[in-house]
Amino acid sequence: MSWFESLILGLVQGLTEFLPVSSSAHLRLTAAFSGWKDPGAAFTAITQIGTEAAVLIYFRKDIGRIISAWTRSLTDKALRSDPDARMGWLVIIGSVPIVVLGLLFQDSIDTVFRNLWITVAMLAGFGIVIGIADRLARNVRPLESLTWGHGVLFGLAQ
Repeated sequence: MSWFESLILGLVQGLTEFLPVSSSAHLRLTAAFSGWKDPGAAFTAITQIGTEAAVLIYFRKDIGRIISAWTRSLTDKALRSDPDARMGWLVIIGSVPIVVLGLLFQDSIDTVFRNLWITVAMLAGFGIVIGIADRLARNVRPLESLTWGHGVLFGLAQ
């Protein structure tokens, strides 16, 4: 892969990561439409590290507050209802599905799931699901009402 290809794909990653679209799929499609080889899952993961580093830096105060509240809630049961401690638990619970699915499908991630037809079908399908959810959502659920089940569902959706 050339520096130019890496630069373009890095820009695509950075521009699409914060949109409700799959940045990984857009990397795959950009490479295909440009006549380049599939950058692969490893390249995609590396470009996402840069994006995640930017998120961690930008939200460092919020993340620090959540980690602090979560850590204190381990020994003080009264703090477990604190919104920041709850957010910490929900992030942990929401991460479980991707770990499990990643381990179960690790061999397919680099091969079968990189197929362009699967990529396009998933983008179209989830685009429709997000569109319907956006129209039907009431957006009235406060953080205090979120449960572990919601955390798992958010993790699965991600």
